[in-house]
Formats: sequence, structure tokens, C-alpha cells
Amino acid sequence: MGALFRSEEMNLCQIFLQSEASYACVSELGELGLVQFKDLNPDVNAFQRKFVNEIMRCDEMERKLRYIEKEMKKDEMKIPDTIENPKAPAPKEMIDLEATFEKIESELREVNTNAEALRRNFLELSELREVLKKTQVFFAEHGGHHSMIDDVQMALVHEDTGITSTTVQLGFVAGVVPREKIPVFERMMWFACRGNVFLRYEDIDQVMKDPVTGDEIFKSVFIVFYQGEQLKARVRKICEGFKAVLYPCPENSQERFEMSNGVSTRLEDLRTVLYQTEEHRRRVLASAQKEIRLWVIKVKKIKAIYHTLNLCNFDLSHNSLIAECWCPVMALEDVQMALRHGTELSGSTVPSILHRMNTKETPPTYFRTNKFTAVFQSIIHAYGVAEYQEVNPAPYTVISFPFLFAVMFGDVGHGFIMFLFGLWMIAYEKKFLAQKSDNEVWNIFFGGRYIIAMMGLFSVYTGLIYNEVFAKSVNIFGSSWIPNYDEAALEANTDLTLDPLTMFDNVTGPYPLGLDPIWLSSLNKITFTNSFKMKMSVTIGISQMILGVLLGLVNHVYFRKPLNIFCQFIPELLFLLCLFGYLVALIFYKWVSYTNHCTQCAPSLLIHFINMFLVKYQHANDGYQNASYSCETADPDITGCTSQTTFYPNQMIIQLCLVVVALLCVPTMLFIKPFVLRHRHNSMLKKVEGRRAGLTAVSQSALIHNEELDEQTVRSSEVKLSINGDGGEHNHAEMEDQSADDVKLEEFDFSEIFIGQAIHTIEYCLGCISHTASYLRLWALSLAHSQLSEVLWGMLFRFSLKMNIPYGGSVIIFVVFSVFAVLTVGVLLLMEGLSAFLHTLRLHWVEFQSKFYHGSGYNFDAFSFKNLQNADLDE
Repeated sequence: MGALFRSEEMNLCQIFLQSEASYACVSELGELGLVQFKDLNPDVNAFQRKFVNEIMRCDEMERKLRYIEKEMKKDEMKIPDTIENPKAPAPKEMIDLEATFEKIESELREVNTNAEALRRNFLELSELREVLKKTQVFFAEHGGHHSMIDDVQMALVHEDTGITSTTVQLGFVAGVVPREKIPVFERMMWFACRGNVFLRYEDIDQVMKDPVTGDEIFKSVFIVFYQGEQLKARVRKICEGFKAVLYPCPENSQERFEMSNGVSTRLEDLRTVLYQTEEHRRRVLASAQKEIRLWVIKVKKIKAIYHTLNLCNFDLSHNSLIAECWCPVMALEDVQMALRHGTELSGSTVPSILHRMNTKETPPTYFRTNKFTAVFQSIIHAYGVAEYQEVNPAPYTVISFPFLFAVMFGDVGHGFIMFLFGLWMIAYEKKFLAQKSDNEVWNIFFGGRYIIAMMGLFSVYTGLIYNEVFAKSVNIFGSSWIPNYDEAALEANTDLTLDPLTMFDNVTGPYPLGLDPIWLSSLNKITFTNSFKMKMSVTIGISQMILGVLLGLVNHVYFRKPLNIFCQFIPELLFLLCLFGYLVALIFYKWVSYTNHCTQCAPSLLIHFINMFLVKYQHANDGYQNASYSCETADPDITGCTSQTTFYPNQMIIQLCLVVVALLCVPTMLFIKPFVLRHRHNSMLKKVEGRRAGLTAVSQSALIHNEELDEQTVRSSEVKLSINGDGGEHNHAEMEDQSADDVKLEEFDFSEIFIGQAIHTIEYCLGCISHTASYLRLWALSLAHSQLSEVLWGMLFRFSLKMNIPYGGSVIIFVVFSVFAVLTVGVLLLMEGLSAFLHTLRLHWVEFQSKFYHGSGYNFDAFSFKNLQNADLDE
């Protein structure tokens, strides 16, 4: 919990690596995953760095692996997962990997090229066989080739004279055309040739495949009869435009038969060769399938190592690399062990050196999390990464987030369903992780499986407090209202209104757990639950805001900012307690002091709270002002008490004091801190100016002393003395530079600081009001969820259960239950659950975290191989 409460202590380290050991050492640090390297060459282009060639080689290997993976997916071969996590291969092994990938790629490309050519040839022969078969049928239907020609000649009639042309020899062409182009192809033939051609076509029943893509294609065989060379050229042009393939077709039936037999023989041979080619391709892919996951991991590790080495500086004189990195203090020993291990693996005799550096640079933020706390930490990081060593809201969010959700979603039935769903995902999480689903909605639900289970469990608890199970109450301990009430009593009192004066049994006492079940059947249920849930929401919200302010104190103490404690924390806490803490105290005071027999003078807290700021008070009659009279025996006619009457002694004085203290907190937050910072800056500025003046006086006395020495020397030493005089001036300049370097004042802009403090003060004061009102969403959504559940029950189940239909009633109830289950899951669990989740998210981000959490840090991005085991080539 300590590491989760506050981020890990970080240290900036400098690592000296020998060139021959650098690869192995960085590889070991990647396996450790606790070091974040800094880029020491930010101004150097990526293509001008030392290991750019190695990275380009890795890119080429990744391209080849992507090609192999694509070929596997074509054959629907699944890439197996592996639990093995291979070490990064040595640089010498890159050559072997490159040769292996080159061999597999070239072999696959050659096989694919040959297979494509064979498939194209097979397609052409298949089309030719279909053309020969269909034309044979065409001619056979008309009694042979010459009879077919005669029939066509009789069909071709001159448009003008109507005389049949029987003296011209007809020719024909045959081929195949895509089936979807047949209607347009036919109309084009008719209009382009003016009806002087005869077209017959028939669909090919055999399903053919594209030789390149493998998609199914559908074609039709056609035969066109024409007369004359001009029409022949026109027909061929049209066929070319429609991408129709023409095939030679003999006029003699015997020749067509022999040609068809030859084509069938060649097709059988091609089928055999294609099968052998596909088998060889499968064998190549099967051999690569076993190793491709390990190859991907190795190549990605090599590439990551060289990317990291490009971040280092190179000392050519010592043949070494210098790296700077952020590392958690608790992991320094592990980092040193990894460096020693890497040096041993490389065979280097010079050890690697890890040097801790002092720096004023802000370190990254690193929290150690597990699979349970990671989802809550991700919710916090979605708002902003914590500053270094800032208090982390995640430990409190683990409890407060599902609890606030449950306050809005309180129902035993709905919460239990949600809990079972989360528990199911947790129980089979290894199976689901292995599936690597790409469904974004499912991944969102699965990633939040622990928080879903927690929200469901907490909703069961709040459902017990509300006594709601699918909008129905459960009578476990017996009601304290209407003594000896039973089902008959409820049937007789359909318009039941609960009166605490006459219907509550003081002997039995209140219901032991949650709300009494009788409230569900009462007409004044909404009035009671609204009052209860509204006060509960305000109490929970103010309590959480006070916790946020107290966590701000923890930050101020840890970062040693006493000024923030006195000028920020104390006024903020007093402002919140004097106004809204007092409101919570009034709520509890009213609950304790005004019982069921004392409702005549029960105060209206909202009116009293408003009158507190308006300084408007209504007192009881004379003799009862500021008196501690007994509420049970007080008569409103005598005391004159109403809902707006002061209800405890010295109420006006106490409330005036609280308002004055709250108002004084505003200028305290606004003015004191900026002026104190200004005074500190001016004091420091005077000290620096005094120190510089002292250094200037010392340097001037040194110059005067040098001039006296110049007058007393002989001419032979003038040159030497002049040099000494220059040295004095040089020393004077050095002293001034040193004084400037020793004392460096940060820029101080009073207006900027004052405006920032004013914004913070206004935001906090107005935020306390708006945030308190914002917590009323707990009451509103709880009421909405309860009413939706009740409406769903009343419109479906209660309506169907009242039907008195023999034998058919069970069927109706089954259908109604199906509709009820679908609407419960779709509306109440998904839609209402999402709404409550978003509102809970807002309450934590805005109302709670704004009191202490800045979220302006940056995350610790460690160099790690941890996620490469399940990485894809496209990542």
C-alpha cells in the first residue's frame, strides 16, 4: 500500500557501457523492465544515428515476417501462442535470421508465382472446355454446323427490303464473358451491328476462381454469328471492350470433340500439379508456423535494443557508450545485477558502471500495481498522471468508486447479476486473455472485470440498505409499522399512508437492517426516501470533500510547504467545516433530537441554512427563546415554534460566528500567500545585492594593489607586470561570474502569482457550493433507478400475474419474463449502469480530486520486453 499511496522514489542514473557489452546489457535491462532511458541526442535526426542500419535491417525482417503471416492467414492457418519468452539473439544471429526469412520468402514467392500461373492456365483451359462443350450443344440442337448456319442465314433479314440473305457465308466467334455483363453485351452487339449478328449464350454452371485473389467468378459462354470482315472486326472490338475472352472453336464436330478430350487431359495434369504445388506451400508455411511467434519476439527485441542504443552518447576515445536513465531506488540492485550479467554474457573484461546523479529535473511517476489495482489506477491516470511523490487517489478510489456507484445503483437483484458477470470474467480470465479478442466493447468490459465485480458487490449491500430486490422489498425481521400487519391488512389498505405517531411500534424498535419493507406499499414512500437519500447524499459528499482537503495537508507536509498549510489548508478546512460541515451536523442533530413523537417543531434544514447567510431568524414566544424545552411536551400554540424557528440554544450566535469565520477565510486564502512570497523574494534580492557589492569592493582593492606594484617595478619587467595586471582584471571578471552563478534567483511575477491565487480561491469557494449540490446526483440517480425498476415490474410482471387464464397463463408468464429479462439487462443494467458509472467518474475527478490532486506529472515509461510476447507485427 505504501507504493500505491505515493509513487516510487526515482533516481537519475548514468550508465557507462563498453561497446562490446552494450547490446547484452541493454537486453538484460529490457528483460528487467525497470529502467526508462533518456534521449541524449534529441537534435540528431533518426537517419543520422549510429545504429540506423541495424534498425533498417530489423524493419526488413519485420516486412518478411508480415508477408509470411499474410500467407498463413490466406490458408486460414492460426498463429499459435507461446509461453516461451526467448532472449534477444546476439547480433551475429541476425544474419542467420535474415537468411532464414529470405529463404522462406523467396520460396513462397516462387511457389505463389508458379501457382498463379498454373491457376491462370487452369482457368483458361476450363473456359475453353466449357466453350467447346456449349458450342457442341448449340450445333447439336440445330442438326450440325451447316444446318445451324442455314438457320442463322434464314434469321438475318434485311431491314429495308425484308429479303432473306442466303448467299453470304457466315462466320462465328466463341468465348466467355462475365455473367453480369451479358445484358449490356447483348444490347451493344445488337445496336453496334444493327441487328446483323446472331448471339447465343449460356451460363457456366461450374464455379471458377480468380487466379490472383481466389474469389469466385461467374461467367457465361457466348457464340456470335456474323457476315463479312467488317462485322467480324466490330464484334471483336466489342468483345475486347467488355473484356470477353475469345477461344478458338473448330467448325468440325469431330475436331471439337478431339480438342475437348485434349483439354480435359491437360486439365487433369494441371490439377495434379496444382495439388502438389499447394502441398509444398503448406509444408513451407507449416514449418514457419511453429517458429513465427518466436521470430516476431526476437526481431522486436533486437529492434527495441538498437532503438535504445541510439539514445546513448558515444565516447570514441574510450570505445564506450554513456546512457542516462530513470530507475526506482528500490530496483537499483536489480539493475546492477542485470548489468553484471550482460557484461558476463558479452565476454567483456571491463565492467559496466552505474552512477547515481543529482538533478533538479522532475522524475517520472511510477506506481507498482497488480491486475486488481491497475484498473483503478488507470481511472486516475485518465484524469492526469500524478506529480512525483504526490498523494495517489487510487487507494481511496478502490473503495469509494464502487461505493458511490452502488449508492446510485442500489438493488440486490441487479447488483448480484453484475457481480456474477464480473466474477465469471475473473474466473475465466486466462481463457479470455488467450483468445485475444479484437471486439472493442468486449475488451472494455473484460478490462474492467474487477471493478464490475466490486460495483456489483457494493450494489448488493446498498440494495439491502434500501431493501430493494428487483423493485420489491423483503420482510426478513418483521416490520415495526402497523402492529401485526399481514397480507390481508395490506390488501385492505391499498391507499396506505404511514404516520409515525399512530402506526409505529416503539416497543419493537426500528427495522434491524435498512429500510422497513412496509415503506414499499405506502403512498408517502417517495417523500420519506427522498428525504433520507438527499441527506445521505449530502453527508457522503461533504465527507469525501473533507477527505480530499485532508489529503492536501499530507501533500503540504511531505513537500515541506508550511506556507500552504497556514494560508491554504487551514482556511480551506475552516471554510468547508463552518458552512457545510455545520450542515451535516444539523442533519445528525435533527435525526437524533426529533423522534416520531416530536414532529410538530421539526426544523426545515434548507430554510435554516439559507437564513444563516441572510441573518434572518425566527424565535419562539417569550419565555421559550434560547430555552432548552422538551420537544415531546412542547405545544406549538404555546411556544410558537415552526419549521423556521430556532431549535437549539444560542443558535443565532453560533451561526453568526461560523459565517464570520468562513468569510474571513476568503481573504486569508487570497492575500496572505502572495504577499508573503513577495516579501521572501525581496529579502533574498537584498541579500544577493549586498553580496555582489562586497565582491565588487574586494575586486577593486585587488586592482589598486596591482597598479601600485606596476609603479615600483623596473622597465625590464614591464611586460611581466602588464601580464599580471591583465590577470587581475581576469580574476575580477571570474569573481563576478562566480557571484552570479552562486546565487540564482527565479523569476518572480507578483501579478501572475496573485491572479493564480485569486483563481484558486474563487474556484474553491464556489466549488464547495457547486460540488455539494453535485453530490445530490447520488439521490437523483438512486431515485431514477428505483422508479424504473418499479415501473418495469408493474407494467410487466404484476400485470401478467393478475391474469387468471387456465393453462395459457404459464405461457404468458414465460413470454413476459423473457421481455422483463431483456429490458432489465438492456435498460437497468447496461444503460443505468453506464450512467451511474459516468456520474461516479465525474464525482471522483472533479469533486474529490480537485481538492488535493494536481495530476500534472508524466508516467514512467520503462524499457521493457514484457508486452512483446503477445505483440503483433503491426504494433
